[in-house]
Amino acid sequence: MLGEGVEMSTGAYQPDFPTEMVKEGNVRIIIPRLKAFAKSPSDYAPSRAPVFYNPVMELNRDLAVLAVQTYQRTVAHEITICEALAGCGVMGVRFGAEIEGVKGVIMSDINERAAELSRENVRLNGLVEKVWVEHDDANFVLSAHNAPYRRFDVVNIDPFGSPVPYVDSAIRALRNNGLLALTATDMAPLCGVHPKACTRKYGGRPLRTEYCHELAVRLLIGSLATAAARHDMGIAVAFSHSSNHYVRSYARVQYGAKKADESVSNMGYVLHCYDCLHRETRKKAFADVDSGKCPECSSRLSFAGPLWLGEIVDGQFVGNMEEEASKHALRFGRKIAHMMALMRNESNAPVSYYSIDRLCSKLHLPVPPVKLVVDSLKNEGFTACLTHFDPNAVKSDVPAMRIRGLLQAMAGQNW
Repeated sequence: MLGEGVEMSTGAYQPDFPTEMVKEGNVRIIIPRLKAFAKSPSDYAPSRAPVFYNPVMELNRDLAVLAVQTYQRTVAHEITICEALAGCGVMGVRFGAEIEGVKGVIMSDINERAAELSRENVRLNGLVEKVWVEHDDANFVLSAHNAPYRRFDVVNIDPFGSPVPYVDSAIRALRNNGLLALTATDMAPLCGVHPKACTRKYGGRPLRTEYCHELAVRLLIGSLATAAARHDMGIAVAFSHSSNHYVRSYARVQYGAKKADESVSNMGYVLHCYDCLHRETRKKAFADVDSGKCPECSSRLSFAGPLWLGEIVDGQFVGNMEEEASKHALRFGRKIAHMMALMRNESNAPVSYYSIDRLCSKLHLPVPPVKLVVDSLKNEGFTACLTHFDPNAVKSDVPAMRIRGLLQAMAGQNW
């Protein structure tokens, strides 16, 4: 039985670098033996290997299989998929092997050794009639499929870094109502460590706040909505999440200037007060956003954006993903079920969240159970729910001063 760490041996294929075979999902994959490329504990082995493979992203790939299968069942016809940055081919092979109703998958990679390894993984899993590998630049392959009747139903962009350089080509390579999946791993710019880089790449200003991972998702979706609008297309977000060192979003691209206008109307700003932690959203001009005072403590407000203020999760789509997940035996099945339940509940929740442990630390208070905070907020008539972004956080429309008062009142209670 094949499993992680099994030595690779497949006959004719002879790579010029150390490899091993792993089992992921329902497929067997030849990958670089990552331990051979990490010369020191600080080395990031996937980036040093001649072909990219990141084992930490298996959760991301599991969710991608579920999301694309859910989309396929929604459109109810055979679909074509483009995996534009193949690496070792694990995602494209899993799409071909694990998703019902797939007509064909095209993978590409500009790295010749990656293309060769991907082809071997396609052969290894008996998918040569369904999955094809091209040795070419991702934008070139996407652009070659931007004409009617050549476009894809699904395009997956999962780079090491920012997906922005591929977004325009990906949008044009999608059929009407096609699904675009984007991953961003450049969290330092998106979370405000390098704000100029974020503005340059994503067209919006980030903020270093406790809810920066949600802002990162909204900046990513906002850049997609802006890019789609340039082509008279709108977007409908199906599913988004933040996990480990990356953020990910799935959106359907919809043709038409009216759809584009509807999407652009969801763009705006998040205003934040670093003194009292007040936050609000605003869909107004930049000059107005940049000159505000906090309505709760009169301190100067900072802002993030422009970014996406619409829903980042479609509750029905996530519910369908939950049903799909129950049919698959995935390594991270229990974690996925927990994530899905949280996301379904927060699909209509307000923008941003309060990190209860950080807020209590700021106020020098003991930290109450997060679920107790949620119940207390609901009892007072506020919207409140847990969030997948942070296990110690609450999404709520409660004003900052009110939640501070609530936590102070709870400090003397016996939990």
